[in-house]
Amino acid sequence: MAARCVRLARRSLPALAFSFRPSPRLLCTATKQKNNGQSLEEDVGHNEQKTEPPSTDKILLEEKVKLEEQLRDTMEKYKRALADTENLRLRSQKLVEEAKLYGIQGFCKDLLEVADILEKATQSVPKEEIKDENPHLKSLYEGLVLTEVQIQKVFTKHGLLKLDPLGAKFDPYEHEALFHTPVEGKEPGTVALVSKVGYKLHGRTLRPALVGVVKEA
Repeated sequence: MAARCVRLARRSLPALAFSFRPSPRLLCTATKQKNNGQSLEEDVGHNEQKTEPPSTDKILLEEKVKLEEQLRDTMEKYKRALADTENLRLRSQKLVEEAKLYGIQGFCKDLLEVADILEKATQSVPKEEIKDENPHLKSLYEGLVLTEVQIQKVFTKHGLLKLDPLGAKFDPYEHEALFHTPVEGKEPGTVALVSKVGYKLHGRTLRPALVGVVKEA
């Protein structure tokens, strides 16, 4: 009985071996899966290479660009600061020069009243009375005239000029019209009468002349 079982087992072994032999289709599928696995590993490795940190040259280049931008901004701010400083210096210098020129403006205005009084005093003296028979009046008149001349010289020395625009074209920046009247033989818009002379200090009108202006008839 045992011998018979052994013989049956020997006959069955080749069939079992053939049933466990892998088929070509299974081998092909396994090979593809293996190849796919290798490709996946290669892709992962390639991506890992791409995500590597940037090189030193790239970092230095980026830092260079940033520093150049900062340098340009700093230079622009520096130039603007220089321009502002120069403008401030020029304005301050102009203010100082104007203070030197026009600092005596108030004092000059006060002296103008003295000059007006001297002018009225000389004009009020009758010319026919100025003669040798009246030596005191003559001396007084000559003294007033000399004083008036001297004060005008002082005014001119300090940039204060008299405005006596009789016959000139009316200028609203230098003249103040008291009245308008038609005058025969005079051009309209010109000064026909000067009631009070004006003055200019270094080209700036200190006191406008009070005048009468000719108008059309």
